[in-house]
Amino acid sequence: MEEHVVKAQARWIRMAPRKVRVIADAIRGRKVDEATAILSFIPRRAVKPVRKVLLSALDAAKKRGNFDVDELFVKAIFVDKGPVLRRGLARARGMTTRINKFTSHLTVVLGEKE
Repeated sequence: MEEHVVKAQARWIRMAPRKVRVIADAIRGRKVDEATAILSFIPRRAVKPVRKVLLSALDAAKKRGNFDVDELFVKAIFVDKGPVLRRGLARARGMTTRINKFTSHLTVVLGEKE
């Protein structure tokens, strides 16, 4: 039996997963219009990719046509760790210090309330 959900992903977001998870936790389980309203009031950089993926999932639901858009809610949203970009910073005596630049994979799943 297939579930009635729609999914959207963004991969290799150049932001640490712990920063994106704060935003994801704020909208988990909320209706889509309520989630977009909440995102418009959070003053964090991580809001931009989360909003983009949320709206992408909403557009996918509209395109499919068999969803009631007013009843859609954020059924699941999760942020996974992506690959780490390792960079170096020049230090004294010819040494370097490693700088880790973290990436995230974001997945949003929308479902309908029964």
